This record gives sequence, structure tokens and C-alpha cells, in this order.
Amino acid sequence: MIRFQRTLSPRLIRNTALALLGFAIPLASYAAITISNNAWASSPHEKTTMTDTATKFSASGFNITPLSNEAIQTLAKDLTDEERKIILNEGTEAPFCGNLLDNKKDGVYHCRLCKLPLFGSDSKFKSGTGWPSFFTPVDPDHVDPEVDSSHGMIREEITCARCGGHLGHVFPDGPKPTGLRFCVNSASLEFYETGDEVPALGLPTKLETAYFAGGCFWGIEDRYATLPGVLDVVSGYQGGDDSKTPTYREVCTGATGHAESVKVVFDPSIVSYSDLLAWFFRIHDPTQGNRQGPDVGTQYRSAIYTNSDEQMNQAKAFIQAQQAEGRWSKRTITTELRSVDDAKFYEAEEYHQDYYARKGGSCAAPIYPED
Repeated sequence: MIRFQRTLSPRLIRNTALALLGFAIPLASYAAITISNNAWASSPHEKTTMTDTATKFSASGFNITPLSNEAIQTLAKDLTDEERKIILNEGTEAPFCGNLLDNKKDGVYHCRLCKLPLFGSDSKFKSGTGWPSFFTPVDPDHVDPEVDSSHGMIREEITCARCGGHLGHVFPDGPKPTGLRFCVNSASLEFYETGDEVPALGLPTKLETAYFAGGCFWGIEDRYATLPGVLDVVSGYQGGDDSKTPTYREVCTGATGHAESVKVVFDPSIVSYSDLLAWFFRIHDPTQGNRQGPDVGTQYRSAIYTNSDEQMNQAKAFIQAQQAEGRWSKRTITTELRSVDDAKFYEAEEYHQDYYARKGGSCAAPIYPED
């Protein structure tokens, strides 16, 4: 999927599709007779799913975890009777009557119920059908298609990916570049003009990044990918000669001085940086110097590369505490501690990414018990 650390990565979007086969299967037969070949249906618009299957983020960084019925009903208290009928009970407003049909202002159309951004003014067009029409969502992850066989016909209903609120339908008769028409009820939308203050529910999650090196990056990547709240883990090289982009072959010689490291993108509201530090000292031995188990060389050294003063202070305090008492206190901790300002991260070649996920299985290195 997403590669939040460099905005949003197609690689993470692609990888998380494996977790959503259940989404594709129910639509397979219907897609064959509707819009299976259009740009929206065939593009990688599957939800981005973390290891914590209860928590989901979209490619643009919004928390799209399905809301509970209780949360939906709480939000629904602000709906009018007409909005409730349309959003919660799959109703349809009368054509040419919606208050947003002729809206020509610049901005974003959010879900009326949960405020998730759905469509931008730059994709709105006049379809002549009587309902606001768009040729693409702001993020395909934000709109879910469902088979609608009501009224004696088969159509593709669209709902909000977070609250499940009914939006309208999508048809394969829209303009380029998608050829689609997302036909949406005005009552299902809430418009925020450019410059307006958007409520917290309508804003992306604030994500952070962390960098760790502790032996072969395949294993460290695999271990961090299991943590709830970790959105993406990218293997790379760090801490060496920055005169040119390193390659795996060059790093293996030790001549570049780089360590095999990983870049971890995480949601601090789910997993804290201190949690990542504690996990790091459970998934590798920080006392082995320029090696990790059978892997020997400077590229396999233990290192933490921080991207803020706060991370640096936390990492220093953590290493000091670990050296004072606990599992590693009897030996010298050799973990290198540097700022990313002095240790640029270089993404490794594609064949190194998601190694265990692609090959099957998981890293066989031990996970040390909690102290």
C-alpha cells in the first residue's frame, strides 16, 4: 500500500490487497456484467489494512475503520429525518432538488454522517441526471461498492467506507478519464469550501516515522509489520556514505558503511514510539556489535536513527535504562544512536521489500520475552 512516509505509496496499496480478497470475491460475478473494466473497478482501490485487522487506514492517511453501530447512532442524532432516510435507510432524494446539485464552489464533499472526505469539486460535472455527479472519489478507499438488486435491477451502490452511509450509485457512463459517474444524494454529503475549517473527523491521521537497524532487514521488517498501529515497514540502507545511492551489492561489501535498516510508519494513537523501542530490543540482540546471529558485518549492526529531538531523548533514556538493568544489562549495548539528519534513509531494491510476505512464512529469529 501506502507509503505514508513519502506521502502515499502504491507498494503498500498493492500489498494490502491480499488482505481484501474477501472484498473482491462477492463482487466478481456482478462486476462481470457492470463496470469490471473501468478505471475505478480495476485500479488498486482496496482498503489499506494494518496487521491489527480492526484498524484500517486509507491510502491518503484517513482512519477508515468501520464505525460501531453505537458510534453511528451517536453521529446520526444530528441528521434530519430526510437525511436519516437516505443515509441510514438507502433512500433517494428527488431529482433536481438537492442543495448541492448546482454548487460550483471549490472544496471537498464529505460524508454527511462521519465527515470522511469523499469527492472533490475538481471531479464534479453536470450530468443532467438531477443529482450531484463526480467522475472519481478523492480517495478510492473512501467509497465502497456494493451490489444493489432492488427495484428489479442490478446496480452498484456506493457507501461511505467508514460509516457505511448510503451515498448513491456508480454508473459506467461518466466522462474521461474514468468513464464513471458517481451519482450521489446531496443529503449524503456535507460541503466544505476551500479555506473552511474542517472537523477533526474529516482530517487525516497524524502519522510518524521511526528507523531501526538490527541485522537482516527482512526479519526486522517482518517483526514490525506484526504490530497493531504500524502501517508500513520499508527495508533500506542507512548510516553510511551519502555520496551516492547505495545498492545491496555495495552495502554487502561493507565499503559504504550503511546498515540494513527499516523505516516504520506508525499511528502514535495506537502504538507509541516507546512501544517501538521496547519491541526493537525484543526482536534482536543489541549487544553483538557488527553482527546479528550468523550474519556478520557492519551492515548488520544495531542502530536507532531518530527524526526528532523527542525521539532522540526517548531513545537515549531507553538505552540507558536497558543498560542499567534487564536482559541486556550484563553485556555492553552497542546500539548506534544517530539522527536521520546525519543518516539518510535509502529504500532498498524492490525484491527486498516484504520478503516474508511474498515468500510465505515469517522470520525464524527469536523474539525475546518481556523483562
